[in-house]
Amino acid sequence: MDRRRSARGLPMTIAINGKFTSQRLTGVQRVAHELTYALARRLGGQENATLFVPKNHLDDGTSSWISRRVVPLFRGVLWEQFALPYATSGRTLLSLCNAGPVFKRRQVLMIHDAAVFDLPEGYSTKFRLWYRFSFALLKRNVRHILTVSDFSKARIAARLGIAPDHISVVRNGIDHLDRVVSDPSILRRLDLERDGFVLIVGSLGPGKNLARVLKAVALLAQGRDCPRFVIAGGKNARIFGSERRDDVSTDRIVWAGYVTDDELKALYEHAACFVFASLYEGFGLPPLEAMYCGCPVIASREAAVPEVCGDAALYCDAHSVEDIAAKITYLMDAVEVREEMRRKGRERAKKFSWNAAATELLRVLREIE
Repeated sequence: MDRRRSARGLPMTIAINGKFTSQRLTGVQRVAHELTYALARRLGGQENATLFVPKNHLDDGTSSWISRRVVPLFRGVLWEQFALPYATSGRTLLSLCNAGPVFKRRQVLMIHDAAVFDLPEGYSTKFRLWYRFSFALLKRNVRHILTVSDFSKARIAARLGIAPDHISVVRNGIDHLDRVVSDPSILRRLDLERDGFVLIVGSLGPGKNLARVLKAVALLAQGRDCPRFVIAGGKNARIFGSERRDDVSTDRIVWAGYVTDDELKALYEHAACFVFASLYEGFGLPPLEAMYCGCPVIASREAAVPEVCGDAALYCDAHSVEDIAAKITYLMDAVEVREEMRRKGRERAKKFSWNAAATELLRVLREIE
């Protein structure tokens, strides 16, 4: 037996790219945090993995579970491209956030989707050019690619010209919400009542399809007994283009803006339903988050969304304003259907755990080492 291997078969030289510990917690960073945390727990304190972080890192709660090493030279892209590969020389590097050192060969890279190719209008020119350049090099240099869904695997293989057997799927988990304590104070702050509002979470990027959802809201607002619509989230101006927020002349919309995890959980728990009409998702955590919290989901049939939601969502035609509006009306009028969807949603969400994701990740790492 190779002495470099632990009793569980994991190479003793694994390093994790901790650039995400210095970044704002969005979807991709969430996955990196949770996978690292779950991986550390699976290893049970063995000294066979190290999280390499920049000097401006923040505590992500894994410090007691995994060895951590600060690499003080540079920040951001310069840190990742120059300081990190030098510090991890001789180790297999695990990069979980779409990017990694382009010339590092002992590297396993997670690419969450092919949106920069499939939906280029959703990204700034600078961002698009950098990622296309880096992917061109990374696909030649990395040892293996991970992704989060069968849909993303197919799109990455097609767009990057990579054989499918060089790509493995490690699906996201959702049980991190167990650690989130619901904060119902947001209901009082926004003057909301249980089952009296429809929740929408997402950015203003074109792939999120918020413009059509807003038109559906405007259509519904013309009738009587229109529910309130709470929109949580925003856009990252450094990454996404300058698409402005469409104005909708109705007082039925509440723009909540950025909300904490605690507040978001409370919104999920008290909403009558959650609308997720996205046109492009490599995975799609929000509908699973809603299901986990017992919130009925209206979802699009696009990209990886049906793969994730299964039979636990009510599907709409995301390209049709009228159909989005019709599905909202139907669900708001069908109390018994909502209750059944809450049950099915909770059962569906149980299938996605970070422990299962970490177990699959370990299996892949063992096979390729």
